[in-house]
Amino acid sequence: MIERESPKINAGSMADIAFLLLIFFLVTTTMDTEIGIFKMLPDKNLQSSFKVNERNVLEININSKNEIFIEGHQLTPIENVRQLVADFIDNGGGTDAEGNKCTWCQGKQQATASDHPAKAVIKLQSNRSTSYAQYIAVQNEITGAYSQLRNRLSTSLYGISYTDLVAAYKRNKNDKVTHAKIRSIKEKYPEHILEEEPLQQ
Repeated sequence: MIERESPKINAGSMADIAFLLLIFFLVTTTMDTEIGIFKMLPDKNLQSSFKVNERNVLEININSKNEIFIEGHQLTPIENVRQLVADFIDNGGGTDAEGNKCTWCQGKQQATASDHPAKAVIKLQSNRSTSYAQYIAVQNEITGAYSQLRNRLSTSLYGISYTDLVAAYKRNKNDKVTHAKIRSIKEKYPEHILEEEPLQQ
């Protein structure tokens, strides 16, 4: 019986085919770009040394069952968070650090809410088991409360909402008057949101 040699496979052409397939899949597949929350973070080296009165801090907790508690005891539906935050910030029950009263505040000046919008701090605490959707929904309500207050003040001062001012400034970055108005509104309702490290359980 005659032994035949098995034909040799040309490895060069196999490598070419594999390379072409690799290029094909790289070109045809899409890369998902991640979407996140745009936040301006404080400077890494910035040390915060000012003391905050407990009255000026509104604690919002989201537990592992996605339930929202405000000040540790009140179970709150998500629909009420925005107004509760706005009422806390806009209370106007005292003065700022320089002793100025909040003449633009329309709150009830309660002893249990913030002294001044400049002193109001929203403290958000979540749990590691909190759903991302619930966390973002609460974040959205907090940001919405600031937008609501800024829109109201801007409309009363300038006859245009804060949202429209920001949109106008984005269209024309050289408009110094609009920029000054935006800065003025932000100074009257500064955003102080403290996000704590999520709890384990």
